[in-house]
Amino acid sequence: MVAERWRVAPGSRVDLSTLEPADTGDFGGKDAAEPALDADLRRLRDLQEKLYVDGRHAVLLVLQGMDTSGKDGAIKHLSGGLSLIGAEAANFKAPSAPELRHDFLWRIHQRVPERGRVGIFNRSHYEDVLIVRVHELVPAAVWRRRYEQINAFERMLIENDVAVLKCFLYISNEEQKERLQARIDNPEKRWKFNPDDLKERALWPQYVAAYEDALSRCSTEHAPWYVIPADKKWFRNYAVTRLLVETLESLDLRLPEAAFDPAGVRIE
Repeated sequence: MVAERWRVAPGSRVDLSTLEPADTGDFGGKDAAEPALDADLRRLRDLQEKLYVDGRHAVLLVLQGMDTSGKDGAIKHLSGGLSLIGAEAANFKAPSAPELRHDFLWRIHQRVPERGRVGIFNRSHYEDVLIVRVHELVPAAVWRRRYEQINAFERMLIENDVAVLKCFLYISNEEQKERLQARIDNPEKRWKFNPDDLKERALWPQYVAAYEDALSRCSTEHAPWYVIPADKKWFRNYAVTRLLVETLESLDLRLPEAAFDPAGVRIE
């Protein structure tokens, strides 16, 4: 199971330098993975329909990662198996002035999916212990309290039938360099590049330290983190989809019994 292979054991200390962002698991290459990729998207369609009809649970998929790690790409891949009727994505950028007048989880809670739906967070409440920490936007005493607040928030969601799946898309510094350069070189991709991306790239060591703390302190029994090797886009897509399928399968979803006797119905 992908879940066990990439799971951050609660209570463990994450050292990203010991992990391989170009790992592809048991697959020799993309061609070998294609059947599994296709099968999981088909399975995802069936499970999402059951989730929607069952109506007892929601699933929240949290995607975090360095710039160019593939959060958008993973969501695009998932759209091949998810229906817009029962799924939506939320992209969390810098909070607005009204949002800053509330606690840091206020805007997050409003986008948590209702029962029967899948929600995907492109960035999330973890930005408040990542970019906020790296850029010193609040005092250290403030962001340090947020780990426990995040854990309590996620426990509350789970106790209210929201399954929380958290994936850190882990790319190497070298792969990020290549992807940023590819955006500059391709006229159709230049809109994705922002010169400020280079300022963030220069803070790579600080972001690594912030991610290692977030992964270590917020991988819990009720909402563990999964570190997904993301240098290979196809494997990133496979792993995220497989984890989402495994999460949905764990919910024991059921279709309702018919409220009529099918044997007594004749359509002329």
